[in-house]
Amino acid sequence: MSETSTLTDADYAALADFRFSLRRFQAFSESRAAECGLTPQQHQAMLVIRAAPPETSTIGHVAERLILKPHSATGLVDRLVALGLVERRASPNDKRQALLALTDLAHDKLDRLSATHREEIRRLRPLLVDILEKLEG
Repeated sequence: MSETSTLTDADYAALADFRFSLRRFQAFSESRAAECGLTPQQHQAMLVIRAAPPETSTIGHVAERLILKPHSATGLVDRLVALGLVERRASPNDKRQALLALTDLAHDKLDRLSATHREEIRRLRPLLVDILEKLEG
């Protein structure tokens, strides 16, 4: 018997609810980023750079975490540099490689956005836990 034949109407409803919840969170996130003058990708890139372990935030890391081609990640970072949100610094280990760092302005924007996002995730947690429990079941 295939895995799909074991799905019930309740499973489909839970999957639809899960997808809907993800889309609502994405719309929330996009709206908050726009309020800070950022595109969703710029916000995500800043979050990736901030979350990276020391000395590991590179174009390649941003490309990997955002599922972008390296040239697309380069363009995204170039725009963040032009906005005064990201700085490139020479890697102490490999002078051919640039490490990325957020500016003070970026830290301020990201702090505000992240606090808002954390609150929204806390608000959504019971709903998502309920949906995930239905899918386990």
